[in-house]
Amino acid sequence: MKRKTIATVWLGGCSGCHMSLLDIDERILEVAKLADILKSPIVDGKEFPEVDVALVEGSVTSDEHQHELEVIRQKSKILISLGDCAVTSNVTSMRNQFNKEDVLNYAYKEAISNDGQGQMPGGPWPLLHLIEKVVPLHEVVKVDYFIPGCPPSADTIFYVLFELLNDRIPDLSAERKLKYG
Repeated sequence: MKRKTIATVWLGGCSGCHMSLLDIDERILEVAKLADILKSPIVDGKEFPEVDVALVEGSVTSDEHQHELEVIRQKSKILISLGDCAVTSNVTSMRNQFNKEDVLNYAYKEAISNDGQGQMPGGPWPLLHLIEKVVPLHEVVKVDYFIPGCPPSADTIFYVLFELLNDRIPDLSAERKLKYG
C-alpha cells in the first residue's frame, strides 16, 4: 500500500482539536506507518502541499481563512471538518452578534494592551480583513467528513484517520448519535 500524506490546519479556533489529535498518544506511530504529515501548525511549510487527507480545525473568520481553505480544498483528496468550530462555527461565531468594525476597533485600538492607533506595542499589526459573518467550513468549500466535538475525542480522530489511511470509509453514525442524540 502506498504511503498517504496528511496535513492539519488551524483556522479560527483555540487549537483544542489539535491537542486532541496529539492525545492519540502512541497510536500516532500507527498513523506514521501509513502516512507522512506534510503540514501542521508545528511544521514550517509555507505552501500548502498536495495531500491525501486534510484535517481543518476552526471556522472561517477572515478573507485569509477563506482563501487558505479554498487552496486546501483544491489540494486535498479528502477534507475533514475537525471539531465544532469547523462543523458549526461554535464559539467563534459569537462574533456574529457584533458589527465587524466594532470588533476590530475593540481588539486593535481600544484594548488596554494596544496603542490606540490600531497597532500593538512592538510593531505595526495590520488590521484583519474579517468577513461579515463567521462561518463553518462547509459554507465555503465541500467537506468530505465531519468530526464533531469540542474538542473531538482522540479515539474518534484516530478512528477516522486510521480508516481513511487504510482505504476504508469511516462510519461516524455512532459518533453522531452519541453527540446529537
